[in-house]
Amino acid sequence: MLSLFVILSIISIYSASMYLSPTLGKLYIKQFFWYIVGFVLIFLINKIRMSTLYKYSLLFYVINVVLLVGLFLFTTPINGSRAWYTIDGIGSFQPSEFMKITLILFNSYIIYSFYKKEKVLNTKRELLLIFTIFITFLIPSILAFLEPDTGSVIVYMVIALSMLFVSGINKKWFIYFFVFVIAFILLFLYFYFFKEDLFINVLGRDFFYRMDRVVNWNNGSGMQLNNSLISIGSSGLWGHGFNNTPIYFPEAGTDFIFTVYSSNFGLIGSVILISLLLFFNIYLLKITKTLYSLEDKYTLIGIISVIFYQQIQNIGMTLGLLPITGITLPFISYGGSSLLSYMLLMGIVINIIKTDKMKKAYK
Repeated sequence: MLSLFVILSIISIYSASMYLSPTLGKLYIKQFFWYIVGFVLIFLINKIRMSTLYKYSLLFYVINVVLLVGLFLFTTPINGSRAWYTIDGIGSFQPSEFMKITLILFNSYIIYSFYKKEKVLNTKRELLLIFTIFITFLIPSILAFLEPDTGSVIVYMVIALSMLFVSGINKKWFIYFFVFVIAFILLFLYFYFFKEDLFINVLGRDFFYRMDRVVNWNNGSGMQLNNSLISIGSSGLWGHGFNNTPIYFPEAGTDFIFTVYSSNFGLIGSVILISLLLFFNIYLLKITKTLYSLEDKYTLIGIISVIFYQQIQNIGMTLGLLPITGITLPFISYGGSSLLSYMLLMGIVINIIKTDKMKKAYK
C-alpha cells in the first residue's frame, strides 16, 4: 500500500510543479528522497522494542516540548509563522509534526499505567486520568497555537479524545465534554459576532482574523477555494490528464494536493484514491481487533484517528466542505517533516504487528 502512495504522491507533486516557485527546486525528487529516508526510519524503529518506546515516551515528550519552545527563541518567522527550524543544505524541520507521535506513545503509556494498577477505575481515578491526558494535550497545543498552527492543535485534540474514548472510562464524561464545548462555542460566537471590539481587545486582532477565516470558511470568496472547486468541478470523469492542472491555486503541492490529483484524473481517479485510503484505514482497524496488548491497541487507535482525521479534513477543505486549516493529506502531500512523521507511525504499526505475533507465540 505504501508503494502505491509513493507513486501517487510523486506524480501529483510533479503535476503541481508548474505552479510552484522555481526556488523550491524539484519537489517531486525531494519527496522521493524523503520517502527513502522514511523507509530507512521504518527499518530502524523496528529494531527498537515497543516496550522501550513506551518507557522513554515521557523523555520524547519533554524533548518535543523543548523543541516547540525553542521555535520562539531561535527561529525567525516564515510567512508570519514560527513553525520550522531551518537546517542548511537539508531543509526545514517542523517539531509539531513529530509531537503527534510522542503524544500517541505517551498517552498510551499513561492510560495503560492507570489500568495496570487498577483493572476498573473509580470516578476519582477516571477524573485523574482525564486530567493527566488533558495536561499532556494542553502544553503542546498552546505552543502550536502561538506559532500559529491551529491545524496541529486540532490533531492533538483528536489524539487525546480518540485514545480516551477507547480507554474504558465511563462515556458520560464525553457527554459532559461535548455539552461544555457546545456552550463554549456559543459563548465564543456571541462575543465574535456581537462584541467584536471586546473580542479584539481581549484576544487580539490577529486571533480575530484567524477565527474569521474559520467562521467564514464556506462563503466561497477565497481565491484558493474558488479555484480549487473550479479545478475539481471541471475535471469531469477522467480529468484534464496527467500534468495538466489548468487553474492556479496556492499550496498546490501541500494542502491542496488532492485538487491537483483530482484535476488530473477526474472523478474516477478521485474515487480510486479515496477507496485506497478507506481500504488502508479498514486494514488498520482490523489489526486493532486482534491485538493482544492493550497498550499497543491504544497506540494503534491514536494512529488511526490521526490518519483518518487528516484525510477527512484535507479532502473536505479542498471541496469547500470544511474550513481551510493547513492540514496535509497523509503520504500524498509534499513535506519532509509531515511525511517522515507518518512513515515513523507506519514503522510503529509494523513494530506492533511484529510484537503482537511474538506475544501470542509465547502466550
